Amino acid sequence: MNDFYTGIQHIGIPSANLNATVDFYKKLGFEQVREEYLEDAKCRIRFLKLKNLVIETYDANDAAMNSGAVDHIALDVNDIDAAWEFVKKEGFNPLSEEIISLPFWSRGIKCFKIEGPNMELVEFCQIL
Repeated sequence: MNDFYTGIQHIGIPSANLNATVDFYKKLGFEQVREEYLEDAKCRIRFLKLKNLVIETYDANDAAMNSGAVDHIALDVNDIDAAWEFVKKEGFNPLSEEIISLPFWSRGIKCFKIEGPNMELVEFCQIL
């Protein structure tokens, strides 16, 4: 892991009211640094940043709306293929059959998730 892990990339928080969530974090000093829209999922996504902490919040009709509502923690990696091989070699179970590509940021991202012992999701993500 130390060869390709570079730090925490973001924390994913599903939102039942995206505008209220963005306003809340802006009041805390976060600034919106990116906005995305996934057409196939009809999902708005906002990236909010305060110093080195990034929150990815997104439309979710099924947001838990209780303590423990964080969906995932994303680990930043500089070699998604090496992270994929590491996860499989160490016996973790990826939640997808392959690395996923998404059109985020200027050149896209590649990512995949695994499930932790408390059913938390850990995402491995490389911004291209």
